[in-house]
Amino acid sequence: MTYHNPRTPPRKSWTFDDQTLAEIRRAAATGIYDIRGAGAKRKLPHFDDLLFLGASMSRYPLEGYRERCDTSVDLGTRFAKKPIHLKIPITIAGMSFGALSGTAKEALGRGASAAGTSTTTGDGGMTNEERDHSQTLVYQYLPSRYGMNPTDLRRADAIEIVVGQGAKPGGGGMLLGQKISDRVAQMRNLPKGIDQRSACRHPDWTGPDDLEIKIMEIREITDWEKPIYIKVGGARPYYDTALAVKAGADVVVLDGMQGGTAATQDVFIENVGQPTLACIRPAVQALQDLGMHRKVQLIVSGGIRSGADVAKAMALGADAVSIGSAAMVALGDNDPQYEEEYNRLGTTAGAYDDWHEGKDPAGITTQDPELAARLDPVAAGRRLANYLKVMTLEAQTIARACGHNDLHNLEPEDLCALTIEAAAMAQVPLAGTEWIPGKTRF
Repeated sequence: MTYHNPRTPPRKSWTFDDQTLAEIRRAAATGIYDIRGAGAKRKLPHFDDLLFLGASMSRYPLEGYRERCDTSVDLGTRFAKKPIHLKIPITIAGMSFGALSGTAKEALGRGASAAGTSTTTGDGGMTNEERDHSQTLVYQYLPSRYGMNPTDLRRADAIEIVVGQGAKPGGGGMLLGQKISDRVAQMRNLPKGIDQRSACRHPDWTGPDDLEIKIMEIREITDWEKPIYIKVGGARPYYDTALAVKAGADVVVLDGMQGGTAATQDVFIENVGQPTLACIRPAVQALQDLGMHRKVQLIVSGGIRSGADVAKAMALGADAVSIGSAAMVALGDNDPQYEEEYNRLGTTAGAYDDWHEGKDPAGITTQDPELAARLDPVAAGRRLANYLKVMTLEAQTIARACGHNDLHNLEPEDLCALTIEAAAMAQVPLAGTEWIPGKTRF
């Protein structure tokens, strides 16, 4: 009699999963690292891990159809002669002409203006389309200095000095050669068709003391009219925020690792920085310790998708938020109607792997004239305005439910967390308890 020993079904490794094995094979075959955009794709603690505690007996809710809930915000009130007034606290993040098509930049300006908010130039300079269609335009001043000139500094409504970005704090971005068209090359003073890598640090200052001098230079150039933002990646938010304030910032922009439409190394995107949720409270604490909370405004970005995310960021202490990836989707990027064309590129709608390659069938992340012509900037701008309107209404709905007549009156006491990690990062109680990990006894 033969004894049959059944084999255990094969098990794949959790550490060496299919994606990891595919990346090892790709690296072995090519000898180059992977480059992409769209920020971190790994699962991280995020705003979904927080819930609001709506009004019941201890709080009195507001009636949405009769009672006002203010959404406006003023940015740059510390030193600027002309602070920015926005109708809503949702701004459009910096995305460059070069990474995006001219029609996409125009659509962003149209949509933001219709909603009463601002858009931002990104690396590579200011286009006339963007300036003409943006009621409020923030000019990014990056380490590359691509397209930078005093005239455009004066044409802007605010200036954002970029020290770091969420997808790559401590690193520079990339723009592949196929997106360096004649116009992009001329604006950036680069050779056409050659891959461009942005610098990781500013060439003319090395720390906050030098930055203070640079800010003073920019204020002099712009007659002290323009608010000066400082944008930092989510790495050491307490100290970076404190140093930005001491250097003279009017506004601090804090970008967590779920943000990042620009292209850089995949290993960088997934392994450097902190989740957006972990960055907000330390930055707010720095502002409070310096007596500057609400005096120096805090804009949070990195993975903002809905009005609930907006309300949660503001409850944790932000004055406003900024969106990039979501804005591109609202314009029409990665739409399933182009699924067949995305498949031919080796990707799928929703994967965002095509952003840096310049072949976007939606006409948004491309410099190909035929592809860019597919995007109607008027219709795309209208979609963005609709999306911003919905986000604002959602945030107002939540604020009223918590008993607040202003989005800025939302507070950490309105929140609880679903996980221990989120409770520790957001410094709010774990749901069903009064326990804040690291702050209170269980």
